[in-house]
Amino acid sequence: MYSFEEVMSFVEEENVSFIRLAFCDIHGVQKNIAIMPGELRRAFDTGISFDASAIEGFESEGTSDLLLFPDPSTLQILPWRPSSGHVVHMFCDIRRPDGSLFERDGRKILRDAAAEAEKAGIRCNFSTEFEFYLFKTDEDGNPTQTPYDNAGYFDIAPLDRGENIRREICLTLQDMGITPEASHHEEGPGQQEIDFRFADPMTTADNATTFKNVVTTVAMSNCAYADFSPKPLKLKSGSGMHINISVASADGRDVQDAFMAGIMEHIGEITLFLNPHADSYRRLQQVGQAESAIQVRKQLYEKAPDIVIINTPLSDELGTQLAVELADRNLAVLLLVKNDLQDQISYQMEPHGILTLSKPVSGSALIQALSFLRPFRMKLLEMEHQRISLETKMKEIRLVNRAKWLLIAHESMTEAEANRWIEKTAMDACRKKAAIADDITRWYGP
Repeated sequence: MYSFEEVMSFVEEENVSFIRLAFCDIHGVQKNIAIMPGELRRAFDTGISFDASAIEGFESEGTSDLLLFPDPSTLQILPWRPSSGHVVHMFCDIRRPDGSLFERDGRKILRDAAAEAEKAGIRCNFSTEFEFYLFKTDEDGNPTQTPYDNAGYFDIAPLDRGENIRREICLTLQDMGITPEASHHEEGPGQQEIDFRFADPMTTADNATTFKNVVTTVAMSNCAYADFSPKPLKLKSGSGMHINISVASADGRDVQDAFMAGIMEHIGEITLFLNPHADSYRRLQQVGQAESAIQVRKQLYEKAPDIVIINTPLSDELGTQLAVELADRNLAVLLLVKNDLQDQISYQMEPHGILTLSKPVSGSALIQALSFLRPFRMKLLEMEHQRISLETKMKEIRLVNRAKWLLIAHESMTEAEANRWIEKTAMDACRKKAAIADDITRWYGP
């Protein structure tokens, strides 16, 4: 952690040539402006101006100019840049020309939520687990759909060709002051995972943003392409970012269930924001995928089949794990902190898992926190329709499978014979297989 004076001295003594002032748009895509050392004091004193009208989600009424003020505590050297004439970066706070903090800045919103939690006597720490694919690139450096290797879960070299890239990623992060906890090959061909220890909300979000930049840069230097999308290969395992949550109160109260209940109260809206692509839901179609934990999800909350919430031991505390795709890392953490705090709402969780409110909700923290997302409302509604469509399809698949096993049990058919019988009957009757399956279920009873 550096102070303003230490940053100024470091830049001068370490021959720093460029300073990148970094921030994220509303989708979590990192942006930056590079300045020379001679402009650094002005950046700290009065900010560096930029036109926000072209930054998605930053469009504001009255003015398009915003100012970047670097946060000296986030100073990091970029190890892959030249050692002579260092390049460093710092994350920035965003302000309006009148000096007020920009209300759509994810770091500002997260900082406010963390402060509100601390004021309420709640300490939240987060750890992250990142999954991503590595693909080969062509002679022009463009990504292909050919996985970097054909290894599987926990495989080792030489089958695991991503081992050297993971090692380089971890060592680069370590040079930047970010120490990974573990790394390994995941289930899919070319699929990797790197995990991190618990940290405070802001550090977790900043490190997640830095991590993605490091991964894409190191992959490119190794003639590979890093893909963080939820389902890059149709018939293979999907990827996600898993957020592990540890919650404790200053007075020793057990607030784990209450915090979890706050998240579950708004799980539908949180899911839509953190899983913004159609492939976010196709990811769940992979049968037998360990990370999907479909059976656990069904037991806990059938309304949201697209986000994992599992009670799991984390160190000496009870934690919660959520599987999400990355939007803005600041907002991802914010949503998990904020929902238990607005209006001092107190939740209780009964032993059988039913959530109840101890007093009426007088306001919506989620709507307040995401008020700036109104331009994206249609997109969210579209995703809700896609989720419902996928849920309907999954119900139809379950119905057909049940009918198939009824035919096996009562008609002594093989699985293939039962499947062909349902398909032929549906085709002959010009009906859907689900309708035929429903008839079979009624014939043979529950």
